[in-house]
Amino acid sequence: MDKLKPISLKHVRTYSLKKRSSKVSVADFGSGWTAGGTIGLWFQGLPNILAGSDLRKLVNRLTIAVKEKRNIILATGAHTIKIGLSPVILDLMERGIITGIAMNGAGIIHDLEVAMIGATSEDVEAELPRGRFGMARETGEFLNRAIREGAKRGDGLGYSVGKNVLKASFPYNEFSLLAGAARMNIPLTVHVAIGTDTIHFHPAVDGSAVGKTSHLDFRIFATLVSRLEGGVYINLGSAVILPEVFLKALTLVRNLGFDVRRFTTVDMDFIRHYRPMNNVVRRPTLEDGEGFPLTGHNEIMFPLLAAALIENLENNKIPS
Repeated sequence: MDKLKPISLKHVRTYSLKKRSSKVSVADFGSGWTAGGTIGLWFQGLPNILAGSDLRKLVNRLTIAVKEKRNIILATGAHTIKIGLSPVILDLMERGIITGIAMNGAGIIHDLEVAMIGATSEDVEAELPRGRFGMARETGEFLNRAIREGAKRGDGLGYSVGKNVLKASFPYNEFSLLAGAARMNIPLTVHVAIGTDTIHFHPAVDGSAVGKTSHLDFRIFATLVSRLEGGVYINLGSAVILPEVFLKALTLVRNLGFDVRRFTTVDMDFIRHYRPMNNVVRRPTLEDGEGFPLTGHNEIMFPLLAAALIENLENNKIPS
């Protein structure tokens, strides 16, 4: 076989760099930081590229939604509570920014324990070998009793538990999303998968009550989704349950004739999962909305998002 000759570059055609279309410009570059600056200056100094651009757009959509009194729904997994974000969320609730909350079943467990004793999140690896994981007595007794009482009254799970937490006046109720939602009359729904939560194997559990109250919460959540036109849906740290619930609620309300097309969604987590990317970011916004993935640690990203939004609202600005 003959030795191959290197291809000649003699007749390569080039053109002027100045005539080329470029995707990155210095106009979109970020700026350096000056000590003593404000969060507003930090936000303005972000690069208007990739996630920096997405964050600007998201804050813009949130600002408009708040000013137009549109629904902003926060769907949150239990991890949000365990990483200390409850005060940030409660502040947004107090400001009238968050108009509805959806939680998974684990969320009410950690929220209640924080309210009760100011601490939560046991060492699973230490307790599991001894069969003690999830066996805290007070947690199971309180939640299952509240759920049973709610089922008898015809109330949803979130309202039933929230009302009882508020009434109990626990020492750390100021950190409870359940108590806060009950006090502020903000809808908080809880979406349970039977067997996923530790209170499901406590002696006081009533499966029919759990199912009845959580199904009612799904219907209440669907009402919130039916009013999402022009609003924003935030999925904060739920990889499976809440993205599935959102997709089902959205198809339900569209089936019933509600025009829910033009809205914004965002998935916030430290990695990108299949279901949130498809069921929150992509599929629901295919026609006339827009979805954003903001990937990073929620204990950093969500407070930054909240601060940027509050800064814009306080200064009466809508970022470009």
